[in-house]
Amino acid sequence: MSVVTDSPVHSSGSDDFAAYLNEALDANSSSSSSDEEAEDKNEFEDVSSNKRRKFESTEETEGSTSEGIVKHELVVAESSVKVDACTHPGTFGDMCICCGQKLDEESGVTFGYIHKGLRLHDEEISRLRNTDMKKFLYSRKLYLVLDLDHTLLNTTILSHLSPEELHLHNEADSLEDVSKGSLFKLEHMHMMTKLRPFVRTFLKEASEMFEMYIYTMGDRPYALEMAKLLDPRGEYFNGKVISRDDGTQKHQKGLDIVFGQESAVLILDDTEHAWTKHKNNLILMERYHFFASSCRQFGFNCKSLAETKSDENETNGALAKILEVLKQIHSTFFDKLQGDLVDRDVRKVLSSRRGEILSECVIVFSRINHDALPTLQRVAQQMGATCLTELDPTVTHVVATDAGTEKSRWAVREDKFLVHPRWIEAANYFWQKQPEASFDLKKTTNNS
Repeated sequence: MSVVTDSPVHSSGSDDFAAYLNEALDANSSSSSSDEEAEDKNEFEDVSSNKRRKFESTEETEGSTSEGIVKHELVVAESSVKVDACTHPGTFGDMCICCGQKLDEESGVTFGYIHKGLRLHDEEISRLRNTDMKKFLYSRKLYLVLDLDHTLLNTTILSHLSPEELHLHNEADSLEDVSKGSLFKLEHMHMMTKLRPFVRTFLKEASEMFEMYIYTMGDRPYALEMAKLLDPRGEYFNGKVISRDDGTQKHQKGLDIVFGQESAVLILDDTEHAWTKHKNNLILMERYHFFASSCRQFGFNCKSLAETKSDENETNGALAKILEVLKQIHSTFFDKLQGDLVDRDVRKVLSSRRGEILSECVIVFSRINHDALPTLQRVAQQMGATCLTELDPTVTHVVATDAGTEKSRWAVREDKFLVHPRWIEAANYFWQKQPEASFDLKKTTNNS
């Protein structure tokens, strides 16, 4: 979705998250002895002075940095070991965050959402991840990465509202206390945003089980504005807001900029191809289309929820269903798996839980679009179904778009389930086998 890029919202770091990073980095320098510190005091006073002048200049011009990190790293520089002994765990710009030495070689990963210009090297990222994961695992927390658009909310440009949606202008909630509303008109961004039903309860309960991140393909001003609507008190994300401006690959999302081991991370997103390297971590969300522009974007020729003055069910909608799945996965990970916590893998729990959904189903497909068939087969098999190419007595379901095919007629004759492919899609979204009657093609056969 296109977003306005001239928002006055400025990026800011997370003091708590930065404090953790600082604490971890400080551990590198705490092992140095007091004798070494005395020997090197004069040398590092010069280094620290140079760093301070440079950082003060940066603070004056950028205005969007995390003051906590800067101040702490100056202290680290004053108490570190010799410059030539520093392992250079990361940089601000071209300067080492520990010793202040100017470095010509650029390596590692940029963590711009924590602090503009912060880059950490691979060894330091690995160390921080291990430390971070142990801390949260022993607090019974995993990691949850949340997409914004079509997952937690839906946004449209104000000028894109359809004639039947213009009533929303007068129904928008106050921005004075966003915690009490769900529909917001953001004049300064020329946008309107609708939060998905149940999202506030979802975030509150999920935060008790997960350390949560926002990760969106929108730009950073948009991401921060949405974070303010979802988390006005800074209780859930606290600066862990990642936008397309922070990613390391164009048009892709990756866990390389998330401080969590992949074995402990779950992802909620409506777009599978955004996570080509992390599909085993992904829970695919049913898209939330509140506005007509969203329906058109994905080729739906139907009225939007806003146009019909309706919405998803608060207690039985997508987020409520997925929250129950998250609770099950969390419980299995911490209470049912054997062995050390750090050796467990939430991806295996996710795969096992997914494999239960259609485990008793034997499926044959009939007259499915050639491009769609491989995906439907893969998804059905991931949910535990057995997929056959020919009919036999063990078949329980024929999945088809045409009730007149030979296989469809066989299903009716043999009293087997004859369902539309959306039956598989719905099971995948809701993590539960859906009533076949809701996707039945038999009526079409009987009327023909």
